[in-house]
Amino acid sequence: MYNTGTISVKTAVYQTVTIDINIRTVYDITVKVMVYHEKLNSRRRKAMSISMIGIDHTAASVDIRAVFAFTRKNVGEAMEKIKEKKGIHGCIILSTCNRLEVWASMEDDSDISLYDCLCEVKGVRDASYYQYFVERKEKEAAEHLFYLTAGLKSQIMGEDQILTQVKDALNLAREHFAADGVLEVLFRMAVTAGKKIKTEVPFSHGNPSVIHQAVKFLASQGYSLRNKVCMVIGNGEMGKVAAQVLKEAGADVTVTIRQYRSGMVNIPFGCKRINYGERMDYLPKCDLVVSATASPNFTLREELFEQIKLQKTLILIDLAVPRDIEPEIGRMEGVTLYDMDSFHTDEIPAELQEHLTAAGTIVQAHMDEFYQWFDGRDVIPRIQEIKEDAVQDLNLRIMKILKNTPMEEIDRERLLKAVDTAAGKVVNKLIFGLRDSLNQEAFLECVAGLEKLYED
Repeated sequence: MYNTGTISVKTAVYQTVTIDINIRTVYDITVKVMVYHEKLNSRRRKAMSISMIGIDHTAASVDIRAVFAFTRKNVGEAMEKIKEKKGIHGCIILSTCNRLEVWASMEDDSDISLYDCLCEVKGVRDASYYQYFVERKEKEAAEHLFYLTAGLKSQIMGEDQILTQVKDALNLAREHFAADGVLEVLFRMAVTAGKKIKTEVPFSHGNPSVIHQAVKFLASQGYSLRNKVCMVIGNGEMGKVAAQVLKEAGADVTVTIRQYRSGMVNIPFGCKRINYGERMDYLPKCDLVVSATASPNFTLREELFEQIKLQKTLILIDLAVPRDIEPEIGRMEGVTLYDMDSFHTDEIPAELQEHLTAAGTIVQAHMDEFYQWFDGRDVIPRIQEIKEDAVQDLNLRIMKILKNTPMEEIDRERLLKAVDTAAGKVVNKLIFGLRDSLNQEAFLECVAGLEKLYED
């Protein structure tokens, strides 16, 4: 099966010496060197852990959350800066209106504070904000992400906007080369679970959002939107959803458009448009105004209201973080101001409660799959080495028999190849069977014992 060959070597006295070699011997030596170096690298490889720190609507007001809010542009820069920290291998930042979370995969022995990293990139020096944050590690952190992505930790139970937001956070981290393998798999599996719930669990089919909750709240107060004059400031994703919901409720809806935007600007069907600069001229005619922009500045300021006269009572709904509408406006006569936190409720409607068990079962199944991958990611290369050593050991024993067995060389090669494949499958079955039947600690002891069998 294995041919011999020759190599020419120049000695120190410039004489050429021809040496007969066995190619199998060279191959075996090469493999042993590669395995040795891989074992060294495996031992040197630092144990990894998953950590996150977050702030959300349950613990902090809109104004506090605004201190740590990111735009799409600066969140990418922040992830890059945090990943540069020694001991951090990957970083993903999830920034929405309701929450801000910093995720990192880091070395187990690292003492890096993600809160300090966040404050550094945001230029925050006030330590008192720490009380509003929650830190989670390892399985607690992973479980949080799975339930969050499924919409089971949202201000509105079952909403699926968070699924898109988590997916966008992962994609942005990829663009900035901030996500490592651990965070990539964690976020991808969480998104997969969220998609399955969106498809299979009825409570998520309604696509609820804060504006849906706001409309429902107003209706419970006896306020009908039919034929009401409404203006939506902002034509981003949330602005478009708000305009569509108001239109479906029977309102006369006008959307503001920035003049500097080039090309075609799409607004929901049936809505009218005005330039953003004309919003204060149109506002006195309105019954309700929603502002939902990503602007760092107020879209409606108190001084602007001093220059106009309201024709009727006005409802303002601020869906932005940081705020779009200056809070002092809410104290004006005839004005009622709501913000993102105004529609929070701990009550779970009866029609949603019955579907939570089904959603939880899906989440648990995907979490188990992630834990299996995460717990085994370091041991799999070791199992591969054991398999290769075992197959090589079997080959050496079989070769002694085959040398004295009369058969064609091609048949001998085919037989050895078949034995290699079969032996590899048997070893895999045995080892992974142990993994499935033993606890993690006992299984790792078995792996360590098998490794000792083939130590040189």
